[in-house]
Amino acid sequence: MSDTTSSLGELLQASVPMVATLGLVYDEISPEAATLRLPDRPEHRNHVGGPHAGAMFTLAESATGAVVLAAFGGQMERAVPLPVRAEIDFLKVARGDVTAHARLGRPAAEVVAELDGGTRPEFPVEVDIVRADGAVTGRMTVLWTLRPQG
Repeated sequence: MSDTTSSLGELLQASVPMVATLGLVYDEISPEAATLRLPDRPEHRNHVGGPHAGAMFTLAESATGAVVLAAFGGQMERAVPLPVRAEIDFLKVARGDVTAHARLGRPAAEVVAELDGGTRPEFPVEVDIVRADGAVTGRMTVLWTLRPQG
């Protein structure tokens, strides 16, 4: 784990209590992508023995937030990043640890240019949720915005 991943992960764990409650692990964070893991814990399981849908949603949404913070943290004095909407598809039963791989859907420079131009940019962050055998168990898209301050 890099120092950047460690410090951003620690910041997110401190500022978002649900992250600590679920025990999410930040494996990698960059301005283009993030990888978070939800360890398999009995208290997070559903009726079929896999992680509860709410836990998987939180894992995936948290991965998008990590990418957004890494990509746009330098804009925080003038804009607040906020999710606009989220859509998730559950494709297969997940069992064991699950990992969310999130990717910024537009170049950060393009988004910042829109902000510089006086608009409120929106951008997607795409997520694959995978189990240990590599099977994709879910996909999520979160549409984010940078809401200008003031």
